[in-house]
Amino acid sequence: MNTNLTLISHRLCPFVQRAVIALEEKGVAYTRRDIDLANKPDWFLAVSPLGKTPVLLVGDEPLFESAVICEYLEETTEDALHPADPLRRAQHRGWIEYSSALLNAIAAYYSAPDEAALQAAASDLDQRLARLEQALGDGPYFAGAAFSLVDAAFGPVFRYFSVFERLGVYAIPPEFARIRAWAQALAARESVAAAVASDYAEQLVRFLEERKSELARRITAAALAA
Repeated sequence: MNTNLTLISHRLCPFVQRAVIALEEKGVAYTRRDIDLANKPDWFLAVSPLGKTPVLLVGDEPLFESAVICEYLEETTEDALHPADPLRRAQHRGWIEYSSALLNAIAAYYSAPDEAALQAAASDLDQRLARLEQALGDGPYFAGAAFSLVDAAFGPVFRYFSVFERLGVYAIPPEFARIRAWAQALAARESVAAAVASDYAEQLVRFLEERKSELARRITAAALAA
């Protein structure tokens, strides 16, 4: 690919991470430009109709939405991250959508306003993970030995759970052994590690602490007790 690529991103955005992982896996040169989503510059709004990250500038042409960006990279670069079989490829796209729904469930968890809502959100996460556990094989990745765009989509999901577990507020249930092994394999993947800054966990904790939620209160209380 000879066109200059610029990825407009936010440091904590999980959807940006998907695009970064795909770019890194494919060895494509790109420039990353972080913005503050709380203070969106006019130039960004001009190229992002939804006002969200990521946006990939292909020369001067913008592409928005992480799934669209990843599909574009898949169509224009080598080292395919989708299965060749059309049915398997379609199934993978379905599981990428599932990861997006799981990210929404994670947001509901860390935004829960009280104890009851937090417990309900945790139960919802457990149920969604149970369904995912059933879909997995022997690993180490979603489709076995081959790393795919499904893995790129779930890397950011498991990064949330890693921070939650460190905080002692939520952990992937131990009975989901396949998910836990998958999460560990993704965390060790160079492209997944490169998708965030070295201080990502600290940034995420600060983000969580600033929310007026039950989880924020728990984190604050634990910090005061330490």
